[in-house]
Amino acid sequence: MTAITAKTLSDFVYAEARMLDEQRFEDWLTLFTDDAYYWMPLAHDQHDPRLHTSLLYEDMLLLKVRIERLAGQRTFSQQPKSRCHHLLQAPSIESSDPASGEHVVRTAFHYTEARLDRQTLFVGWTTHHLVEIDGALRIRLKRVDLLNCDAAFGNIQLFM
Repeated sequence: MTAITAKTLSDFVYAEARMLDEQRFEDWLTLFTDDAYYWMPLAHDQHDPRLHTSLLYEDMLLLKVRIERLAGQRTFSQQPKSRCHHLLQAPSIESSDPASGEHVVRTAFHYTEARLDRQTLFVGWTTHHLVEIDGALRIRLKRVDLLNCDAAFGNIQLFM
């Protein structure tokens, strides 16, 4: 088994963003653990997604449903399909425990979602809670904190 280094963790974050930009959603989903969550808080410093409203708090079932919807022929809000681009700051390792195989990586981003002649820019940071399973990194929690999380948003079609 190869030791997990800061470069391994950074490369994982970059590869994950590229999968999203290339709309390889099925591949992206395999990066998550079975008990994973994708969370986008509604308030700054929000600590509990269950006791407070969130923009998104999706388990694997909801992530799969969203991916199926994005691929559906009758998803008229995606005709033509939305596209996205992640511009990432270098990830910083917040914590890393090789003994338990748990790592936390924080990455600031500019994310653009485009459809037809409309582009929407989102700015914030992502915190990946990663675990090692059978020698590979997996996402247990992906938390996306938007700078203006308390603003009114239209539909966020894809994944940040």
